Amino acid sequence: MALRNTEYRITFTSTTGRLYYYFSKDSAGWYQITAAGNRHKATAEQVLNHILPALARAKPGVELTVEHTPERTAPESS
Repeated sequence: MALRNTEYRITFTSTTGRLYYYFSKDSAGWYQITAAGNRHKATAEQVLNHILPALARAKPGVELTVEHTPERTAPESS
């Protein structure tokens, strides 16, 4: 089974809303979609800096989920 970064969606949920991270299929790298729907480029280090505290439960009230969807198409921001 070949696993690719483009097949995952990382979701952060908190009291302030949801934040998503996707890996772009067009080789642009990681990007973030904010609760307001804005799309921002993100480096792998920025993504990791958000993931690690959530996994370590260092940020109370932040829930992290990772979804695997083969051949996923990321939503476009408005």
